[in-house]
Formats: sequence, C-alpha cells, structure tokens
Amino acid sequence: MPHRKPHLPQKICPICRRGFTWRKRWVRDWDRVIYCSERCRRNRGGAPSHA
Repeated sequence: MPHRKPHLPQKICPICRRGFTWRKRWVRDWDRVIYCSERCRRNRGGAPSHA
C-alpha cells in the first residue's frame, strides 16, 4: 500500500487553478506561498503570449 499524506494543507493556484499541497520546503513560508510552481509565478503578470 502506498504511503499517503491525507492531512496536508492545500491551496488553489490563481494562475492555473490547480490544487497543490504543502511541501516540506515551504514549512516557514506556507502563509506566503501563492503559486503552485515557478512557471505560474513567472506568468502572473499577464496573459500568456502565443507566438
């Protein structure tokens, strides 16, 4: 049976609308984490560009 972590806090990314869960590296910054990934954080400024 796989190891599961059902009690971790979750948030919704405002850019991609996907849910993401707490990670150990965010232990001190969880209240300030807004985006699920570096890619979403970089794309926060506006609409994605299509070339």
